[in-house]
Amino acid sequence: MKNATMNDENRSSDLGKPIARITRARAKALGSLSGLPPLHPSSKQADKPVSRANLKRAASDKKEPLSSSVCPPPKKRAVLKDVTNITCEDLYMNCMKSAGGQKKGKVAPAVVSKFFKVPGDIKENEKDELKVEVVESEDSSASNLTTEPTEIADANKLGEVFLIPNKTDTRKHIPLTSAVVREDDEHYMNNESLDDFGITDIDTKHKDPLMCSLYAADIYSALYARQVDRRPLADYMEKVHRDITPGMRGILIDWLVEVSEEYRLVPDTLYLTVNLIDRFLSENYMTKQNLQLLGVTCMLIASKYEEICAPHVEEFCFITDNAYTKEAVVKLESCVLNFLGFQLSVPTTKKFLRRFIQAAQVSYKVPSVELEFLANYLAELTLIDYSFLKYLPSIIAASAVFLAKWTLDQSELPWNPTLEYYTRHKTSELKSAVLELQNLQLNTNAYTLNAIREKYKQSKFKSVSTLRSPKPVQSLF
Repeated sequence: MKNATMNDENRSSDLGKPIARITRARAKALGSLSGLPPLHPSSKQADKPVSRANLKRAASDKKEPLSSSVCPPPKKRAVLKDVTNITCEDLYMNCMKSAGGQKKGKVAPAVVSKFFKVPGDIKENEKDELKVEVVESEDSSASNLTTEPTEIADANKLGEVFLIPNKTDTRKHIPLTSAVVREDDEHYMNNESLDDFGITDIDTKHKDPLMCSLYAADIYSALYARQVDRRPLADYMEKVHRDITPGMRGILIDWLVEVSEEYRLVPDTLYLTVNLIDRFLSENYMTKQNLQLLGVTCMLIASKYEEICAPHVEEFCFITDNAYTKEAVVKLESCVLNFLGFQLSVPTTKKFLRRFIQAAQVSYKVPSVELEFLANYLAELTLIDYSFLKYLPSIIAASAVFLAKWTLDQSELPWNPTLEYYTRHKTSELKSAVLELQNLQLNTNAYTLNAIREKYKQSKFKSVSTLRSPKPVQSLF
């Protein structure tokens, strides 16, 4: 019995000989003596025929449970479905349904039903506009949340859920014809019909990306709306101040023009400086001793906003002959910025003037340099005059272009459909501003402040400050 319990693969084929374990040395010795076991088993082994292949198969069968527990066979992964319109809640619902954890019934989209309830008094024609599909569940292993891809995808992107009408967007394009949307405006038109009204499109012909042709209309729409919010009071001298007069304000600005020329500042810095001064004085009392301090402080702020290399505080103190210390300038700078709420992005006259000059140049075969210089000269004259605070910056810019065109050429009317479209102002709206601006040009009030006039007398500006129109502009109105 002891020999029967031995492993079958170690049993000797010669039953007459003593059974012993065959080692490598014994197998080599038997091979040399031709004493290897016979190829065919004996008759006693025929009762239990076990081949070596069967033994190996049986051994592998015995070890199969162990190998399967240690390294399970890889399972085939299911085919990935279209998941472009599946939300996290949809995936959770699908898993619950595949596990049999949800009862059969009508299932509405989880995202829509959580935030939006369809009212019961929806009209029949409105039901056709809403596309939300409700599916009754039939198979627990299938997905039962079927919705239109556009509705759920757009709602997830916007961060809120709503039902989007199936019809196309029928919103009309708002034309750029006036600063305020007018219901009775006769010049409503879109970009496709500009040529029919004799309007030249100035935005589509520019290949220079710096011109921002694609965004110019939207940018100036925002500027038109902002110019009303960030403008100074037109009568703050009479309401707030006692020591400061319009003449003192004019002297200060005339001196700041010389400072800007000394430091070669861009024109936007000068326009923003005057705007900051007027906005601060509109609600803050200031003595005449500190008026110059306010001027250099506002120019310092404007330089930091507009210039690439702004002058230092010490330079502004030096330009005042050290009448004010650095600490006083910095302290007032903090007061001005905190009062204005750091709102320095202001649509000044210069910003509108650039676009209006561009629209005026389309009537010339060759761009007129004199037109650009003369319009800038007339616009800067309004900075000194306190009475021009009652006009919006866009009106001042349009009036400067109007008077500049009339000064250079009296053979035709200065205003045309292109200028009316892009300035959003008609000729009748510019009458009072143009007449007052002509008085500044002719210097009828005998102004002694000549910094701007001397500036534009230079040859680099074509001496436009010496130009006058032979015909009065009153005949155009």
